Amino acid sequence: MFTLPTTAQNIINTLQNKGFEAYAVGGSVRDTVMGIPTFGWDFTTNAPPQMILEIFPDSFYDNSFGTVGIKIYDGADKPVDIYEITTYRSEKGYSDFRHPDKIQWGTTLKEDLSRRDFTINAIATDGRTIVDPYHGMDDVREKMIRTVGVARDRLSEDALRCMRAVRIASQLGFMIEGDTLGAIRETSSLLTKISFERIRDELYKILASPHPADGVLLLKNTGLLHYILPELEACFGISQKSPKRHHIYDVGTHLVEALRACKSGDPVVRLATLLHDIGKAPTWRKDETTGIITFYNHEIIGARLIKEISQRLRLSRKDSQRLYILTRWHQFTVDERQTDSAIRRIIRRIGKENLSNMLDLRVADRLGGGARETSWRLELFKQRLEEVQIQPFSVSDLAVSGHDVMEILNVTPGPIVGKVLNALFAQVDSGTLQNDREILLKKIEDFK
Repeated sequence: MFTLPTTAQNIINTLQNKGFEAYAVGGSVRDTVMGIPTFGWDFTTNAPPQMILEIFPDSFYDNSFGTVGIKIYDGADKPVDIYEITTYRSEKGYSDFRHPDKIQWGTTLKEDLSRRDFTINAIATDGRTIVDPYHGMDDVREKMIRTVGVARDRLSEDALRCMRAVRIASQLGFMIEGDTLGAIRETSSLLTKISFERIRDELYKILASPHPADGVLLLKNTGLLHYILPELEACFGISQKSPKRHHIYDVGTHLVEALRACKSGDPVVRLATLLHDIGKAPTWRKDETTGIITFYNHEIIGARLIKEISQRLRLSRKDSQRLYILTRWHQFTVDERQTDSAIRRIIRRIGKENLSNMLDLRVADRLGGGARETSWRLELFKQRLEEVQIQPFSVSDLAVSGHDVMEILNVTPGPIVGKVLNALFAQVDSGTLQNDREILLKKIEDFK
């Protein structure tokens, strides 16, 4: 047996003291059983929504599914979490393959648990006893994901459950039970009934999980990847082995292995790592005489595909821009002998704020291709990146400002101020003038 957090136990005790049944249920119970930190507790009860609202004054009810939200505070004015309490219910009909057409309030806990998605999410407890009619505890111990009831029926009710099974597997390192895995393959096309906002959210969770590469392989092997990232699916089987090439995997496998090696925990950086070479499938060419395989301009073609993917997945403008930058410019030349100007051009394209992410992608790219994590040349190049950043990258980085120009030249705000600052920056950028305040102040006087 395990102990519930005080806040969760208080919810249960409060409902029971009012004469109702109450249990914690779902992912938080599963995680607690496994000793994993959790939040966002869910509860189920035979109390109707209106009664729950009366019992918990600081609660709200804004849906038709019997779920009441309760704000949880931790000595602060703003809530730190929201717990959800749902009245026992049964569901019928899923014409949109996502939401039930009809909901009826239930009378028993077992009836409510029978509508849950997976056995490991159908474990309930009131802090004293565990109710586990579908043997979810056994599946937790066996690290197995299995649907409650007939797998095909359960997945057809809500097609997003197919992705959710993969997501939970990648988060927990679980296997998907045979019948459930087969049913996912059979119902994978139903994913077309789900909004891409929902698909994106599940994909992000897979990418942010401890086992993202295994999650992507599950998406591929179940047929789900075809409906999410067909551009990536097309990369599997695209050979890269040829004279003068170092790769040991086909493009798709390389991308998955690069994702496996990615040290960044940012799902956008991981997505960029997974997709950085998707332009290779449409640009693959092989010289029949030499046997040399080429992918000319694959980063340009790939960047176009990235824009399409960003629109399809409904990515935010910020995420879309980062994804584009990281994939479009991942082919930068690693050579410590480049001039300062050349390295500054690289930094401007990528953005100083994206440099560490790009380096994470570059290292993952190396590891995913069978190379060592780094090289002496890459380490020297990193040093050059640090050294060059001491120099300003824009007018705003100069050691003087427009106010200095106006004061020295005795002018008011206008074109002359920008002209002087741009002239100063051009000289600093070329290396003919130091970005030193005293030196720049004297230089401004030359414009009198």
